[in-house]
Amino acid sequence: MTVELRHLRAFLAIAAEGTITRAAARLHVTQPALSRTLRQLEAHLGARLIDRSTHHLRLTVAGHAFQPRAAAAVTAVDEALDPARAGTWPLRLGHAWSALGEHTTPLLRRWKQEHPDTPLQLLRVDDRNAGLDRGTVDVAVIRGEADLPAEVNTVALLLEPRVAAVAADSPLARRTRLTLRDLIARPIAVNTIAGTTALGLWPPDDTPDDTIEVANTDDWIAAIAAGDAVGVTTTATAITYPNPAVAYLPLAGVPAVTVHLAWKQPPSHPAVPDFIALAQRLIPAPPSTTGG
Repeated sequence: MTVELRHLRAFLAIAAEGTITRAAARLHVTQPALSRTLRQLEAHLGARLIDRSTHHLRLTVAGHAFQPRAAAAVTAVDEALDPARAGTWPLRLGHAWSALGEHTTPLLRRWKQEHPDTPLQLLRVDDRNAGLDRGTVDVAVIRGEADLPAEVNTVALLLEPRVAAVAADSPLARRTRLTLRDLIARPIAVNTIAGTTALGLWPPDDTPDDTIEVANTDDWIAAIAAGDAVGVTTTATAITYPNPAVAYLPLAGVPAVTVHLAWKQPPSHPAVPDFIALAQRLIPAPPSTTGG
């Protein structure tokens, strides 16, 4: 049997809706036809994708692993067949925050000059892998360590020094530089989705007493500007997110953060190798890949 796009759409609809009934209504097919399509897909893969033992269907371990691959395949086909995109095929560059900092604009401008027929689309995705695992981007900017599958290639592009972020009216803002110890008396704002700062950055015997968890950079900055917390980030944030209520100060005694470019192999866009080469040409190579 040859797997078709309808098999993937059927699986994704069932996974999203949780029942065959609702999924069938969503796809405008009968329930028996949808169940048959799912069985065909499972037979082809040699694995059970949906646990049917309860009234509300659930994904199996294999189903959870297959879901992002199926979603990426459907997204790629939909975009390829989108009439609005006929004649253009944008290269999608994903980032969770700050893109490439001070290098972002020069890189975008140079790409436009050298590749005028291939638009470069910058996408912010609040995700540790900046949308790469979901197939929503072709290349991802990833800071620090990330859990990436074997088919993903990475290159260390640059090192970003860490800085402290404090409220501009805080006594700490009057200092010329700070240390991790200077921050422990205040709650630490931690971006749990895509940030590079965790309590493990501090020595085990000298860690902060409290944290404020946020899910994106906007909320992180808001917490610091309000004086509710302090934070640790990189110089890219200070460049990309200047705020009169937030002071960014050099942070002594901490390792820099390695910024990687990551892409799937084979590439999801034919221009990926050209983009990697351009980025490496414009941005000086880091002296090492330690840090994170």
